[in-house]
Amino acid sequence: MFDIQVTNSSERRITVVFVEDDERLARLTAQYLLTHNVEVTVIARGDIALAEILRLRPDVVLLDLMLPGLDGVDLCRKLRERIDTPIIMVTARTEEADRVMGLEGGADDYVTKPFLSRELLARIRAQARRARGQTGPSQNRVVVQDLIVDPTNMTATLAGKALALTTFEFSILRVLSERAGRVLAREQLLELVHGSADESFDRSIDVHVSRLRSKLGDDPRNPRLLKTVRGVGYMLAPNAQSASDV
Repeated sequence: MFDIQVTNSSERRITVVFVEDDERLARLTAQYLLTHNVEVTVIARGDIALAEILRLRPDVVLLDLMLPGLDGVDLCRKLRERIDTPIIMVTARTEEADRVMGLEGGADDYVTKPFLSRELLARIRAQARRARGQTGPSQNRVVVQDLIVDPTNMTATLAGKALALTTFEFSILRVLSERAGRVLAREQLLELVHGSADESFDRSIDVHVSRLRSKLGDDPRNPRLLKTVRGVGYMLAPNAQSASDV
């Protein structure tokens, strides 16, 4: 494990833990991020990463899928049981099934190797902004049925019970709640959440929505809140009777 830190900028730095066993890739990536005000701690093994991440509490975790000791998907699941820190999978696997597996394990985003350093930096910044509640100008609390979404505190409650959401799931819920009753296509939803519809493959949004729907307690066959409009996209129903699956 090694640290690369930046100390010469007045901007608020971003802290990252990069769990990667390719030492050369990890070092070069960390050196690049260093020049853009990102402090990086590199950990080479999955089986020691959990305790270190919980100790360091970084803004973002970069996580390779194939790791010695404990693979990335299992580590991701263990992290999700403990923290809601944004997790970006960074892996050479390019099959959609592998991406879906990573997302279903709790990852917020997915980057395939080889990647452009500036693209990775953009994704890290986007996740950090989202986690800090800096994803948009509106900070007004939104109420939809018995759901309350509070962008200021990055919290959501349903019938008075706090929801354990990842930052990406919260961003999806926030975007949909601010537009309750309006159907958003996948591309629109990705653009509003990510800043670009090209930053993620099309069906990744389906995985995130499925996880979010489960946390909302919605029946996937007859959802009360988060509805699928077939062939179009998704919407949050403004009330129990105002919208239906089509």
